Amino acid sequence: MRIAFIGLGTMGVPIAGHLVRAGHEVIGWDVAASALSLAGTRGVIPARGAEEAVTGAEAVFLSLTGPAQVQDALEGAGGVLRAVRSGALIVDLSTNSVEMTRRLAKESAKAGAVFVDAPVSGGKAGAEAGKLAVMVGADAETFARLEPLLRAFAARVFHAGKSGDGALAKLVNNQIFLGASVMIQEAFVFAAKAGMDSSKLLEILQASSAALVAGNARFFLARNFDDVIFKLSIAEKDLAVAVESARAIGAPAAAAEAARGVYAAAREAGLGDKVFTATLRVLEQDAGAEVAPLAPKQA
Repeated sequence: MRIAFIGLGTMGVPIAGHLVRAGHEVIGWDVAASALSLAGTRGVIPARGAEEAVTGAEAVFLSLTGPAQVQDALEGAGGVLRAVRSGALIVDLSTNSVEMTRRLAKESAKAGAVFVDAPVSGGKAGAEAGKLAVMVGADAETFARLEPLLRAFAARVFHAGKSGDGALAKLVNNQIFLGASVMIQEAFVFAAKAGMDSSKLLEILQASSAALVAGNARFFLARNFDDVIFKLSIAEKDLAVAVESARAIGAPAAAAEAARGVYAAAREAGLGDKVFTATLRVLEQDAGAEVAPLAPKQA
């Protein structure tokens, strides 16, 4: 199958590479020449623009930063909807808003194409290993048509429901995961400020009711801020999209908004290009205390 792939970043390059290995002809486009070059090492054929990549493609994959970038890729000058063939699948792997997803599905239908929200989870490691989780919002017929393509780079493929439900599932996932990270960091900073040993605290929590939510404490408290498996600025954007989507349907999002504020503060402090757990730094700075490194996990 001829596939267009728009957005060859941290996730896009390995995903496109898996599609090539599955036997598909993948034509790629990214505004960064370096990204096109890197994708070329995985067998992706470079295009000179989105319109050229899309022309004649039976499926168009989008792996972009967020709603604004997806909208521009579809509806902007030289965008996908200007060149997409009738009946083609437009597969959005990005973290997008529910409202934007459903609107773009309607606009794509007018152009004769089928827009599918299929956001992914699993980060850079999952993308490289071809073991991502994908959450698909589409009717049953479209899901059946798309699933074999997704299996090229995913270990789990979920039919979340109708258009927009894949986007919704991803937003809820990130809302929980990113919010929990800040909550756990804040609690350990609180304990450190009060003078308690962090390792002893974790031992207690693991034997108490907090064990239900503190299982990833070691990961959230690790100080590997330059190991950017998920960029902090993207995490902030994802929480902002979750809050926006919740408010659009009249659902509360106070906790997500509070967590988003911590990520925003970290970005403003110059940590946007660090891993998302670098929020620990701003929490420690505000408290004037640092969480001590945790004792190695006992075998």
